[in-house]
Amino acid sequence: MLFNSYIYLFFFLPLMVLGYFMLNRGRMILPAKGYLVVGSLAFYSWWNWTYLPLILLSVFFNYSLGTVLCPERREVRVSRKCLLAVGIALNVGALGYFKYSDFFIENCNLWFGSQIPLLELALPLAISFFTFQQIAYLVDSYSGQTREYDFLNYSLFVTFFPQLIAGPIVHHKEMMGQFIGARGKLLNWRNCYYGLFILSLGLFKKVFIADTFAEWASAGFSASAQLSLVEAWCASLSYTMQIYFDFSGYTDMAIGSALFFNIKLPRNFNSPYMALSIQDFWRRWHMTLSRWLRDYVYIPLGGNRGTTAKVSIHLLLTFLIGGLWHGAGWTFLIWGTLHGFACVVFLLWSRQSLRLPKLLAWALTFLFVNITWVFFRADDWAQAMNVLHAMFAFQNLTPEILMGLTDVPIDNVMDRGEFQELFPWILVFVLVSVFGKNSNTVMEWRLPVKLGVPLSIVLFLLGSPDLSQVSEFLYFNF
Repeated sequence: MLFNSYIYLFFFLPLMVLGYFMLNRGRMILPAKGYLVVGSLAFYSWWNWTYLPLILLSVFFNYSLGTVLCPERREVRVSRKCLLAVGIALNVGALGYFKYSDFFIENCNLWFGSQIPLLELALPLAISFFTFQQIAYLVDSYSGQTREYDFLNYSLFVTFFPQLIAGPIVHHKEMMGQFIGARGKLLNWRNCYYGLFILSLGLFKKVFIADTFAEWASAGFSASAQLSLVEAWCASLSYTMQIYFDFSGYTDMAIGSALFFNIKLPRNFNSPYMALSIQDFWRRWHMTLSRWLRDYVYIPLGGNRGTTAKVSIHLLLTFLIGGLWHGAGWTFLIWGTLHGFACVVFLLWSRQSLRLPKLLAWALTFLFVNITWVFFRADDWAQAMNVLHAMFAFQNLTPEILMGLTDVPIDNVMDRGEFQELFPWILVFVLVSVFGKNSNTVMEWRLPVKLGVPLSIVLFLLGSPDLSQVSEFLYFNF
C-alpha cells in the first residue's frame, strides 16, 4: 500500500487511528497494540501477500535469538558469539538470496561462460530495511544494550507501518519506550495537527514536485544517446530534484503518519543539498542508514582508529556495502565507491587542516552529488556513460547555446515548450532545496492552527488530484 494513494489516505490511516484509540480508551492496551500489528501486516501484504510468511518468520526468529543473546541468560551454554554470527549470517543470507541471487548468477554466466538460469525472484518489500533493523537489535542484545521486551512490543517495533516499507531504520532504544509508555495511549490533538501538516507537506513534495521531475528525468535518461549538453544537465538535475523531493516527501509522510499515534520517528532527512562537504552530506541524507552503517559497519571495522590508510579502507568498505545495499547492480557499486573515495579525499584534506570558501565547498559538493546520482539512476553502465559524456561534451557548446537556451537542439527528447518550462523550474527547486526550511524546522515552529490547517488543506489538495495514477516511492525499490 502506498502513502500517496486514496485507499491509504482516506481509508486505511483513518481506520487505524480510530480503532487504535478506541481500544485504548476502553483500556484494552494489548488488543490496541495487536490491532496495530495486524494492521501493519495488512499494509505490508497489500503489495504482495506471498511474502507475509517471510517477515513473520524474520520477526519470530530475531526476537527469539535476541532474547537468548542477552548476557543475563546464563543458562545458555552455546557460545553467544557463535549464536550472534549465525543470526547475522541468516539475516544477511536471506537478504542476499532474494536481492542479489540473479546479480551473482548473471555475472557468473558472463565471466565463466556458464548458462545458469536466473531465479527471477520478486524482491520482498522492505526486506533491506527490516533486515538491517533486526541485525542492529541482535548486536545490541549481544552487547547487553536491550531488555527482554515482550513479543508483541517487538513485533510492533519491526512492523509499525509508517516506517516499515522504506524507513527510517529505527533503533530499538528510540522506539520501544514509546510503545510501552502510557502517555501515547491517549489521542493528542496537537500531534494530530502536526501529523496532518507534515503528511500533507510530504504528499505535495511527492506528487506535485517529485513526480513532475520524474517525467523529465525519465525522458532524458531513456534517450541518453541523443542528449545535447544542456539536455544532459537538465536530465541529471531533474533526477537530483526528483530523488530529493521523493525521499523527503516519503520521510515527511512517514513521520506525519506516526505522529497520529503519538510516535515520533527519528529524523532521516535534513536538507542534504545544503552540505558543504561529502561528510556533511551523509550526515543529512538518509540519516538513519548513515547511522546504521557507522555503528554496525564502520566502527566494527575499526572506524577512525589506525593509520590514515586503514581509516581510508574502512571508509571505502563501508560505502561499498552502502552502495550494494541500495541495489543489485554495478551502477550502485560504482556510486557507493565514488562516495567512499570522496570521503577519503575529504579525510586527507581535513587532516591537513585545509578549508575551502563556503560557496566553493557547497558548489563542489552539490556538483559531485549530482554527477554521482547519474550512476544511481542509470539502468546500466552504458546509459550512465552516455549521460555523463553529454554533460561534459563542452566542444558542442556553441555561442548560440550560450546566448539563449531556446536555441538548444531538442533532438526529440522533449518538445521545445517543455524544455523552456523545465530549466526555470530546476533553478527554482535547487534554490528551494538549498535555502528552504525543512520539515524538521517546521516541527519546532509553534504554527498557529488558523494558519496550519488551511495550509495543510491547500498542500493536500495540490497533491491529491494525481493519486489515481500513483507512483511508488524510489526507496521502495531498495
